[in-house]
Amino acid sequence: ALLEMEENQITLDNLEKGTDNPAFSSMGEERLSEECDGPRGESKEERTGEGKGRFSSYCRKALQPASKAKRFCKAHAKVLRRVVLGLLGVAYLCYFIAACWLNFERALPLVVMTAVVVFFICWSLFKKHCGAKVLLLLSPVWKCFQKSWPWLKWLLWVALLGGLITWLALDTSRNPEQLISLAGFCFLVLFLFACSKHHGAVSWRAVFWGLGLEFLFGLLVLRTTPGVQAFQWLGDQIQFFLGYTTAGSSFVFGNTLIEEVFAFQTLPIVVFFSCVMSILYYLGIMQWLIVKISWLLQVSMGTTPTETLSVAGNIFVGQTEAPLLIRPYLADMTHSEIHAVMTGGFSTIAGSVMGAYISFGIDAASLIAASVMAAPCALAMSKLVYPEVEESKFKGKASIRLSSGEEQNILEAASNGAATSVGLVANIAANLIAFLAVLEFINAALSWFGEMVDIEGLSFQVICSYVLMPVAFLMGADWADSPLVAELLGIKIFLNEFVAYQQLATYKKNRLSGLEEWDGSRKQWISERAESIATFALCGFANLSSIGIMLGGLASMVPQRKGDLASIVLRALLTGICVSMLNACLAGLLHVPTEVDDCVTFLSTANFSSTSYNIYMCCKQLFASSVLKNGTLNFTGAWAGLAESVLCLTQCCGHYNHTSC
Repeated sequence: ALLEMEENQITLDNLEKGTDNPAFSSMGEERLSEECDGPRGESKEERTGEGKGRFSSYCRKALQPASKAKRFCKAHAKVLRRVVLGLLGVAYLCYFIAACWLNFERALPLVVMTAVVVFFICWSLFKKHCGAKVLLLLSPVWKCFQKSWPWLKWLLWVALLGGLITWLALDTSRNPEQLISLAGFCFLVLFLFACSKHHGAVSWRAVFWGLGLEFLFGLLVLRTTPGVQAFQWLGDQIQFFLGYTTAGSSFVFGNTLIEEVFAFQTLPIVVFFSCVMSILYYLGIMQWLIVKISWLLQVSMGTTPTETLSVAGNIFVGQTEAPLLIRPYLADMTHSEIHAVMTGGFSTIAGSVMGAYISFGIDAASLIAASVMAAPCALAMSKLVYPEVEESKFKGKASIRLSSGEEQNILEAASNGAATSVGLVANIAANLIAFLAVLEFINAALSWFGEMVDIEGLSFQVICSYVLMPVAFLMGADWADSPLVAELLGIKIFLNEFVAYQQLATYKKNRLSGLEEWDGSRKQWISERAESIATFALCGFANLSSIGIMLGGLASMVPQRKGDLASIVLRALLTGICVSMLNACLAGLLHVPTEVDDCVTFLSTANFSSTSYNIYMCCKQLFASSVLKNGTLNFTGAWAGLAESVLCLTQCCGHYNHTSC
């Protein structure tokens, strides 16, 4: 019996090779049947045991088809997988054709998404089966290109520089104020070069390629019609998508709270977005996106895979989550690489809080564009401020393994994502309570000190508006808007960007609702151009409170490098602040003002029961065209000789004060 038990014992080797349950094999069935049935002609108790054994035998026989089906599926797994994928592909093709046939315009987003997926599938199949042959075929061309590259690169640089100067000259001739943003861009780059750790070791390839990619992406998003439409559509879809948060938050908190209380209106969006991001990580979609973006940056800029992966990850996740992608490599990274990781964290915002800012009313397309543009700029400026002077262990390394989640299924991923966000939500709420209370205390203290010397209304915002006003003006804001933009910058740097975006959302709401620009000596809103510049300038975690978050997050991953992290973090913070400002300068350079085409037609058909930004601007134009001569009211320009002029003026005077009224 002991020998038999030893033979039947399952070892680790058996487990690795796989051990079948004897109940599901024919030999095991006979053997078990003999063991259970036992010898014939025995006592009553034995006959009872015999009955039980027969019942077990019948159960095993009944389960035999299932075991055979299981073995068949294992043996033909590849074929069955291809059949299932083929059937799903045919089903989707039928659905796709039906959608396009019924309404092609409605199905256009589906067409674009399908085209993108098909392209990448075809590309991966092409690389797998034909990549090596094509590379071998093109090797003579590549060798010839390498020989010509020393003089060809200078020709290419001259052509690019000449084209850029020509374009800027033609473009800024129509809007000369764009030259201020260009001057601010150049000033910030020179300032960062002056702050460089090793001036002679700067990799200009990384700097120029990074700034070039940032400019090209900004040009695509802010100037080209397809880019503007695509990102506007993407922003609209994200806003629509975030609206689903209401289903959960209204069930938990009730409709009244989510409509009136900020915490129940905005913070649940962070939970929902974090849950979705966790699901995307589990499915591998986020890793795929990060790898593709990092490959583009690495190939063009010549940076190492570790730092590039972390910076690319910062487009989607926060300053402490992105380094988790390269956690196994942090201990061996150089000071310059760690500086790049930190700068990437300070220069961008996480996707979860982006959802909260969008819920404030901040333009979604601008936030997405700012996050993506910040990645190449952060790498470029990081290599300008802290150039590589050490020998990296990861230079030339073909690939870096991306760490993935430990979830077993999609439900666990969703649950973990929602649970993880609880800490983030609590952190946001606690910071808002603390910072707004501290800000109110500081303002009260400054006001008290100011009153001692007859200075009325002294506050933290007023001080920031004066100190940072030249910076705001250099980014491209009008002189009248510069104090308010500088105030937002001060709040972002010394408090946090959450509070600053709240204030910016208030300015935007005032503008869109058609309030007068000035309420006495106080400006109630900023121009659309200044709004765009501020949106890009605030898009980053670069503030004093983030220093502790960054050091705490990285030190927990590599505790042996706490000293190195502490020595680098302030330089990385300064670089992160300047990266956001560089993005803002580019937004000011590429901004195209939107105007109402025909104010006469607009005001003649407008409903004056409520005001809007367009009504305010057209009324302002009407006020400017009205002239009072010898007690008679006359109109100039487009309003001259029109019967509607007086009626429209009367309607405008009902909402706005002007001397013409």
